[in-house]
Amino acid sequence: MNNISQKKVIPSHVAVIFDGNRRWARERNLSIYDGYLRGYEKVRDACDWFFLRGVKNFSVYVFAGSSWEREKKELDILMNLTSEFLLGSIDDFNKKDYKIIAGGRIDELPNDLPLAFEEALEKTKQGMSGTLNVCFNYGGRFELIDAIKKIVKNELTEEQIHEGIVKKYLYNPLLPDVDIIARTGGEHSLNDFLTWQSVNAELFFLKKYWPDFEELDVVNMLEEYNLRRKKF
Repeated sequence: MNNISQKKVIPSHVAVIFDGNRRWARERNLSIYDGYLRGYEKVRDACDWFFLRGVKNFSVYVFAGSSWEREKKELDILMNLTSEFLLGSIDDFNKKDYKIIAGGRIDELPNDLPLAFEEALEKTKQGMSGTLNVCFNYGGRFELIDAIKKIVKNELTEEQIHEGIVKKYLYNPLLPDVDIIARTGGEHSLNDFLTWQSVNAELFFLKKYWPDFEELDVVNMLEEYNLRRKKF
């Protein structure tokens, strides 16, 4: 067998819908705060697990733009923890040469959260070893609607519209299409996540809750991805 056939394919972009933080907490008689806190700690771990294996882009679906109907107490916890995560990750990400970017309607977020996003993005923008895309107040349809509005505003003609132009107006046009989308928590839908970018993605659904996600799951996912690509 030659070396070419043995060479592993490393996905460029992995995305995760990290579901199950609240259920994980409830089953352990912990607070929702504890569940979300553990979830954010797991995001930092997952960055290392993916980036150190050659994956360059990691998108996480933190908060859907359709989820504002949750209780105010829970929303406040999530907003505060998100701000703490962003600002608290800057030094660590700079040491590891990671970058933070954002997807979603960030400017519509309450309090100082837009400023926290702005600071994290600005202070980590030089990172080259891995990019964490934090999708917050996000929806795939939101993203396409916002792209269309920008196209209309710029008065592009029908002849100028093609896939490359649409991609140019997405939240992060430099992100490659998604190779893998994984969802934890036992659910089996994509929940309006990365609608444009996921057309050729391999899908993985894990029963375990996101706070229980571990490095072995990353190893298994990348191995299964290679098996699927070989069959393809």
